[in-house]
Amino acid sequence: MKRLGFSKIIAIMVFVSLFSCGKQAKVFTENDIKIIPQPVEFTLGEGVFKFTENTKFVVNFKDDLVITNILLEKFKNTENWNLEVTKEAPTNNYVEFILDNNLNNEAYQLTVAPDKITISAKDAKGFMYGLETIRQLLPVEIESKEKVSNANWIIPVMEIKDQPRFQYRGLHLDVARHFFKKEYIKKTIDRLAMLKMNVLHFHLVDDQGWRIEIKKYPKLTEVGAFRLDQEDLHWDGRRVTTPEDEATYGGFYTQEDIKEIVTYATAKGIEVIPEIEMPAHVMSAIASYPELSCFETPIGVPSGGVWPITEIYCAGKDSTFEFLENVLLEVIELFPSKYIHIGGDEATKTNWAKCPNCQKRMKTEQLENVEELQSYFVKRMEKFINSKGKSLIGWDEILEGGLAPEATVMSWRGVKGGVEAAKQGHDVIMTPGSHCYFDHYQGPQNEEPLAWGGYTPLSKVYEFDPIVEELSEAEKKHILGGQANLWSEQIQTESHSEYMIFPRLAALSEALWSPKELRDWNYFTNRITSMFKRYELLDINYAKSAYLVTADTQIKLEENIVEVLLKNEFPNSDIRYIIDGTDLNSTSKKYSEPIKITETTNLKASLFENNQPIGKEFNQTIKFHKAVGKKVSYKEIYNDNYQGAGEFTLVNTLRGTKNFHDGQWQAWLGKDMEVVIDLEKETSISEVTVGSMENQGPGIYYPIKIEVFVSLNGKDYKRVGNVERAYAKNPGSELKEFKIEFSAQNAQYVKVIATNLKNTPEGGDTWLFIDEILID
Repeated sequence: MKRLGFSKIIAIMVFVSLFSCGKQAKVFTENDIKIIPQPVEFTLGEGVFKFTENTKFVVNFKDDLVITNILLEKFKNTENWNLEVTKEAPTNNYVEFILDNNLNNEAYQLTVAPDKITISAKDAKGFMYGLETIRQLLPVEIESKEKVSNANWIIPVMEIKDQPRFQYRGLHLDVARHFFKKEYIKKTIDRLAMLKMNVLHFHLVDDQGWRIEIKKYPKLTEVGAFRLDQEDLHWDGRRVTTPEDEATYGGFYTQEDIKEIVTYATAKGIEVIPEIEMPAHVMSAIASYPELSCFETPIGVPSGGVWPITEIYCAGKDSTFEFLENVLLEVIELFPSKYIHIGGDEATKTNWAKCPNCQKRMKTEQLENVEELQSYFVKRMEKFINSKGKSLIGWDEILEGGLAPEATVMSWRGVKGGVEAAKQGHDVIMTPGSHCYFDHYQGPQNEEPLAWGGYTPLSKVYEFDPIVEELSEAEKKHILGGQANLWSEQIQTESHSEYMIFPRLAALSEALWSPKELRDWNYFTNRITSMFKRYELLDINYAKSAYLVTADTQIKLEENIVEVLLKNEFPNSDIRYIIDGTDLNSTSKKYSEPIKITETTNLKASLFENNQPIGKEFNQTIKFHKAVGKKVSYKEIYNDNYQGAGEFTLVNTLRGTKNFHDGQWQAWLGKDMEVVIDLEKETSISEVTVGSMENQGPGIYYPIKIEVFVSLNGKDYKRVGNVERAYAKNPGSELKEFKIEFSAQNAQYVKVIATNLKNTPEGGDTWLFIDEILID
């Protein structure tokens, strides 16, 4: 790409009269160009183009008329201008669309001169992307829904040549677990177009809801679209539903709704790909029509998590395939997309192994195992889908037992499935959980709304590259692009959905559009803050997690020092802190090196901008207690998967977060914790505090009892206190300190026993997590 030297700031002085009073124009520099995703090539020139109420749009074919609304509506809101659309170019002050069949699909060239703007493209998408680029060159106030006073609607004279790196740039939106109205879907489509994304993967079917009207099978929405309302409980802590339960939570899209959404998306350059799950994640369909399953047992639509997923479509009945073909016939009529996504993931095939119909099918088709039966299922459905002029996409599990001949694989369990499919000559869309799962946390869990798990911050999304180097050049051509996935188990509201999508979608858009060699995190962070201002004017509830200050802490036991390293996602951040109990302000100390702490200290810190704190304040108390750095003996060693920081984890002053993979937790599965702490000398104590966590979804439960014993010789113990807490349902993830107070005792050895709940209400083993034992 040609752009002005990134290490330099070259100011192009512009001397044109902007107003009747003859003021000097803005000085444009490279840092003023805030376009996301970054264009392939741009060059700044001298001068500006200014939009006025007399600016005209020169349109010579139908598609442009729809596309121009991107800017026409903006100027109508901000200035109440009714800008004219014409077929004839005036002498100056106009934006003209020029058809250029020599350009690639979706490519555009934008030429800004002082008297006119031209956008050259081969197709409607190219013209639209050119307008979206102009939109981002304009001041952020262009996003306002109200009139803007004293606006200066100028953009710099420049040349942009731009096209996407990948042809597939998508967002997966799960509306099955929680239903979102069509108005929100349309807003999401607008935002995809703004970032030059071109696919909405519409997850319409799952165990917990069937969201699309199928006229031949009305029960799919009469029954399958609604479930028992257990929204006050954790997704994985909800009881099994029955057909008799009153189902009041849910919703669905009529076929007219779908047509409206698809028409709207098409006008914005977005392909909507429907996902109709099979053979698993279909309990909503089986609740509607039990005969679709192997044993036809009536079930309710689940209200929450299901694992393993054993109630799946019967692969042995021809009636199953007749049903699915009839469903897809209606779906295909509604969606003009090239692809139909059939899911294909997470099918537990235990029923197939016992089902007489499935066993008969395996014998007839000479299939050796149930994996090959799944392959038969997928290949049969692909043949039908292909016969209707469509192509099949499935999650990477469709590789099991042999891949359907023309199927495209969506690789989510890392990139391994995608690599395997590409080596077999199949097209691939990369969407690994490590970088593309937007249901993961994007900031410290203690500060974030509930998410599914994992940690995928903005910077990690920006690092995503769909191309795996082990592929040959020919195999790399099968990588169509990538996609973000937002699963909605924990997402009940549109506001929360926005929070999880933005700003991470902006990072993904650049990873999929811009050349890899242009990837520059520093330059991106310079531009994303401008996008934040646009999000605010557009009323998008974007996450500010990248601002959050986090701490890495290390304890030097031999020196009795805790070192705290502060950071956030922005490079060269102005982080300031205090340790004296006052409030953060412009005079607070700038962070430049690890902070050394030798006594109980309350540390506050924040990112500063323009001498003011921004984002949420970091506030943590590091407590030096009498057991810090002392030897801990374990009756039952902690689980290998959760070893914390080793033998001093429980007495190192460092507290765990809600992210139970943060390295500060020790855990016991189905077993009690019993430890003895040697204080090394006789010490007067009167209080023991035990830090614990509860997150019932993944099976982490508070202890039901904690007991404290003391001894002078390490042999003869007496109990000095205990606290009990009965099991209670808890839909959230939380941290708690259990405090045991007692009359002052002299002791050298302190024994602490935390009793594990042992079994979940469903019968599985429970985890007991402990992060610190404080003795005072």
